[in-house]
Amino acid sequence: MTAIKHALQRDIFTPNDERLLSIVNVCKAGKKKKNCFLCATVTTERPVQVNVVKVKKSDKGDFYKRQTAWALRDLAVVDAKDANKENPEFDLHFEKVYKWVASSTAEKNTFISCIWKLNQRYLRKKIEFVNVSSQLLEESVPSGENQSVTGGDEESLDEYQELNAREEQDIEIMMDGCEYAISNAEAFAEKLSSELQVLDGANIQSIMASEKQVNILMQLLDEALKEVDEIEHKLSSYEEMLQSVKEQMDHISQSNDLIQLSNTNNMKLLEEIEFLVNYLDLSKGHIKALTDGDLSSSKGIEACTNAAEALLQCMNVALRPGHDELQAVQQQQQQFKDLREQFARRLANHLNNVFVQQFTQTLTLHYRRASYHSVSGHDQSSTLAQHSAELTLPKHLPFHRDLLRYAKLMEWLKNTDREKYEGLNKNYVDYISRLYEREIKEFFEVAKIKMTGTSKEGKKFATLPRKESAVKQDLESLHGSSGKLTGSTSSLNKLSVQGSGNRRSQSSSLLDMGNMSASDLDVADRTKFDKIFEQVLSELEPLCLAEQDFISKFFKLQQNPALPGSVTADSTDIDGGPLSRQHNLLGDRHSVPSEKEETGVIRSMMIKVFRCIEPELNNLISLGDKIDSFNSLYMLVKMSHHVWTAENVDPASFLSTTLGNVLVTVKRNFDKCILNQVKQMEEVKISKKSKVGILPFVSGFEEFAELAESIFRNAERRGDLDKAYTKLIRAVYNNVEKVANESQKTPRDVVMMENFHHIFSTLSRLKIACLETERREAKHKYTEHLQSYVIYSLGQPLEKLNHFFEGIEARVAQGIREEEVSYQLAFNKQELRKVIKEYPGKEVKKGLDNLYKKVDKHLCEEENLLQVMWHSMQDEFIRQYKHFEGLIARCYPGSGITMEFTIQDILEYFSSIAQSH
Repeated sequence: MTAIKHALQRDIFTPNDERLLSIVNVCKAGKKKKNCFLCATVTTERPVQVNVVKVKKSDKGDFYKRQTAWALRDLAVVDAKDANKENPEFDLHFEKVYKWVASSTAEKNTFISCIWKLNQRYLRKKIEFVNVSSQLLEESVPSGENQSVTGGDEESLDEYQELNAREEQDIEIMMDGCEYAISNAEAFAEKLSSELQVLDGANIQSIMASEKQVNILMQLLDEALKEVDEIEHKLSSYEEMLQSVKEQMDHISQSNDLIQLSNTNNMKLLEEIEFLVNYLDLSKGHIKALTDGDLSSSKGIEACTNAAEALLQCMNVALRPGHDELQAVQQQQQQFKDLREQFARRLANHLNNVFVQQFTQTLTLHYRRASYHSVSGHDQSSTLAQHSAELTLPKHLPFHRDLLRYAKLMEWLKNTDREKYEGLNKNYVDYISRLYEREIKEFFEVAKIKMTGTSKEGKKFATLPRKESAVKQDLESLHGSSGKLTGSTSSLNKLSVQGSGNRRSQSSSLLDMGNMSASDLDVADRTKFDKIFEQVLSELEPLCLAEQDFISKFFKLQQNPALPGSVTADSTDIDGGPLSRQHNLLGDRHSVPSEKEETGVIRSMMIKVFRCIEPELNNLISLGDKIDSFNSLYMLVKMSHHVWTAENVDPASFLSTTLGNVLVTVKRNFDKCILNQVKQMEEVKISKKSKVGILPFVSGFEEFAELAESIFRNAERRGDLDKAYTKLIRAVYNNVEKVANESQKTPRDVVMMENFHHIFSTLSRLKIACLETERREAKHKYTEHLQSYVIYSLGQPLEKLNHFFEGIEARVAQGIREEEVSYQLAFNKQELRKVIKEYPGKEVKKGLDNLYKKVDKHLCEEENLLQVMWHSMQDEFIRQYKHFEGLIARCYPGSGITMEFTIQDILEYFSSIAQSH
């Protein structure tokens, strides 16, 4: 190890002006044994730098190279792993932890001891030594060769002092003056000794010569001491004089402090008074507006609004501690409360009067109409129809616009007096719901009259305007109660408007309408119904949206944020530091509802306001369904579209929910319509004396599909129609087979062929995507039964010939060879010739002609399949002819037997028969 140390010092550290103090042979823990050396070094130049250097042997030779160096000041922890047992492992914590395994525990201990001594000597840094024996951390204890070398090197480093430039120059001058010093050291030493003696003598003489000067200096010092004593005496007198001045200045300072404290208190008092005056003072103009302000004009409303906001601002001031104990503050707060209650009561009474006035105007209008019609003697149903010829609902925009002027005051009332606010809410809902109920019921009666088409029918559906006496009674009860409005709704009970009489949304003449054929209804009637129903929904939708928007703005209720264009109650910010939105002065009697709760309040109000919409819509839907069950298709599409539109605007709105509920009823009617069509198919009975032809429900399905495709084009509820299609087509298929099996006049194959051909043609023309599988099935059934009927029919004209060749095929199937069939007694050549002679050309043509007539009787004219059928029979007849010829050639080879007619003759027979008919 000593040789390695000298080699490392010579090759690596000496060129870098470093001295190697300790070395340890290590390898990394947990990896392959690649040895290296950790060296503790110090620099030879000051200031001394201490490093830990990792040296590794080069892969290309036997020399060592410097790999990594860490400054000792970066070392944080030295972990020896175990202080009691010998363990070669240790960790050095620099910027990260390095784990090492020494070649021996002694080397590890020597290295750690050297690190500890270098730290104590040069760094004085708190390096943490963990799991290290206390014996290693004693600097005076030697620890082997490395320790002795280390100590000696450090002492020699401390004793050595480098010459400065001047000392070097003096030595060189002296050496130049004594050139013989190198050859004769004794002579040089004697010369230096003599010169030193001369210098010592000169120094002694100089000291003796300066004694006189020292005495003079002592005298001067005595005189200076006397002067200092005199100065101290003067300073003492000055100090006594200044002591009185100090006392006076202290008194003045205390007086200044008291004056400053007084000024500070006065400033704070002034600030408090200004605060109370500025924020708890309500101007006379505001007080006058709150007590006597005009709530009818726009200027008066604006003045009252500003005064109410100022009052609220004063009541919301965050008082400082102790303010509420002041009598003036208490009186001012009581005045604010009195003003608040007085203005809230006045505002509530005025708004109630506004509600009554609007309702009175509407009732007066009805009264005038009732009076006019009672005098003129007009028919009431025709009068209603004339009045609402365009089927529109009255607009309440002017009424809403007038009330919205009070929106800020309603917000103020909501924040200050919850009881009166809720009373106004209830009163408004009660008034406006009765108004809407009258208008909406009349609107729906007009719609029903227009749907039925005649005023005679309208008498069964319309609810007429109330008689003059009833309206007059309403007006009297209204005016009698208008002066007692105090926020409650007890007086409103006298204003109940008698509802419409029991409606009958069906006449006896409509009970049998809406069957699958719908022969007594034309497209114009259904289009008319569709337009009326769309008009009804189009009128209701903006009415509900406008009322909901008004309720939100007027009553300052937060709507669902998903509602575009919704207006939330504006929060009035109060400028100034000492103000905050605290409701302690308002008497927090009512907690402010959350946004979700306010959305529920809007919904509840809308349900009460428009409580008659859903039942009226259900009645209208019931009437339309009874007029024509196919109207449910129109209603499903229209209602689905309006529900989809409403949900896009606000899924939780009253309009969306109400239309959704009505849509459920429409969907049930639609499903009921489909089930009725299926039931009618199952109940179809056919005549036993006439041919079947195209079944009524097959034609009905075609009509239904054409109508549905025109209605549901680009509709949102296409899936409902597809499901209905599936139910109907399966019922059609099942009942076609049922009728075909029960048919006695018309062969089963003809019934199946014609009806499935009609279904296939319908589905191919309409191109209904969800019925593509059924379309292919219809084509398959049509083709299958066409071929079956052709094969069955062609067996009759050549019956004996068919039986003969069937017998031959049976013998061949039993195992008899084809060329041996002619040796069978029943199938010899004579028997074959006999059978062939029975079917000459004339007989064949006659048989085909009879077959044509019979087929013509079986087929119906609607499908026009006779020529298709005849052509298929021709192909089948030729196929059979070729089959018979082949059997003759194989079973009777060389006999020269042939049929008495050729293929060309067959073509001529079929062509001439078709042309003759």
